[in-house]
Amino acid sequence: MSALLDLLMGILRQQTIGGAALELAAIAAPLWLAALVGLLIGWAWRPRWAGVVVGVGGGGGDNNAQHQAAAHLLPTPPPPPPARATATAVVSRNEAPAVVPRTVVAPAAAAPEDEQLAVNTGDLMHLWRLVEEKDGGPSWIHMMDRTLPTMRYQAWRRDPPNGPPQYRSSTIFEDASPEVVRDFFWDDEFRIKNSWDDMLLQHETLEECTRTGTLVVRWVRKFPFFCSDREYIIGRRIWASGKTFYCVTKGVPRPSVPRHNKPRRVDLYYSSWCIRPVESRKGDGSMTACEVLLFHHEDMGIPWEIAKLGVRQGMWGCVKRIEPGLRAYQVARTAGEPISKCAAMAHVTTRFNADELITEENTEGSSSNNTEVEKPKHWTNNIPKVLMIGGAVALACTFDGGLLTKAVIFGTARRFAGPGGPGRR
Repeated sequence: MSALLDLLMGILRQQTIGGAALELAAIAAPLWLAALVGLLIGWAWRPRWAGVVVGVGGGGGDNNAQHQAAAHLLPTPPPPPPARATATAVVSRNEAPAVVPRTVVAPAAAAPEDEQLAVNTGDLMHLWRLVEEKDGGPSWIHMMDRTLPTMRYQAWRRDPPNGPPQYRSSTIFEDASPEVVRDFFWDDEFRIKNSWDDMLLQHETLEECTRTGTLVVRWVRKFPFFCSDREYIIGRRIWASGKTFYCVTKGVPRPSVPRHNKPRRVDLYYSSWCIRPVESRKGDGSMTACEVLLFHHEDMGIPWEIAKLGVRQGMWGCVKRIEPGLRAYQVARTAGEPISKCAAMAHVTTRFNADELITEENTEGSSSNNTEVEKPKHWTNNIPKVLMIGGAVALACTFDGGLLTKAVIFGTARRFAGPGGPGRR
């Protein structure tokens, strides 16, 4: 160290500033070269998340790349349901009027019958995890809170790394039963007749399974003047646990339905509800209100950032039309008007026990936690510490010889070198 100090003092005695700078640069160059080599080695052993951060940067890229990424979001079916939930499911028709099937889905003999339907119990499990907030997705960001005399609406949004923005909303209707609300959302004929959903132009039932209530329908929805209308091929099915209904609607592939330039087909579509009774805000403890938890996302062929802006601006205008539509539907049902064929299919539900799903989920979660084993640390994990210590020593030798500077630099090196790294206390 004394030799290095003598060398530095000799440099400082140079008569010209330029000469002293050249000498200092000659000494510092190897140290900076070593630091550069250290950065390259550190990048070679970078953690996995670093590549992910770089890969998803620049969200305003090509829209086609977004569509390719979105193709991996929903077409992959949800995980298969627990055997216990499948074994206990039975069909309940709830005194529905007769429904004449147009097309009955015939299951393949080699596979379980339920798994061959357009919407199966794996989709029930996916919706149940969304409702219970156990799907493992990103956190929800609160967007909106609106209140009317007989309705309260809240909305959230989240942005998955590979897919369009996802929306979650809670709508609570006062003085409404879950059964009527279920029929109301399933009734495509009333949507058009009452115009509470003024975007729906056409609807057509392509397939029906009168045993489970599974439907495949075709929708054509109206879009703003600068966009062509959109076509949807949607699978539908309802499960019931007590008075709680899990209503799944999602896009399903049907190559037999020809595609057209107008309306444009939307392949990635998910819009599902959990409809359940809740306590009225009147404060009398009665369960006369009904909550609708909606989970929705779709790839409409519009850049996602523009779609988010449009949804935020037009969301409340669309939502507040639902409440008067529901009240008109209640009046029609009270007056004894016959329900449509669509609403009749909503009465064909599959019963299951939600408590068994909770027990099964907790059992699987505890078993997976018990089987986790700490991985042995590889010797390459120590490379960042070595580089940090070496860099701190190089800096200490390059700067002035003051005790305060050395104490700070060597203290930092000691902190990173000790057990536990930067987080040690």
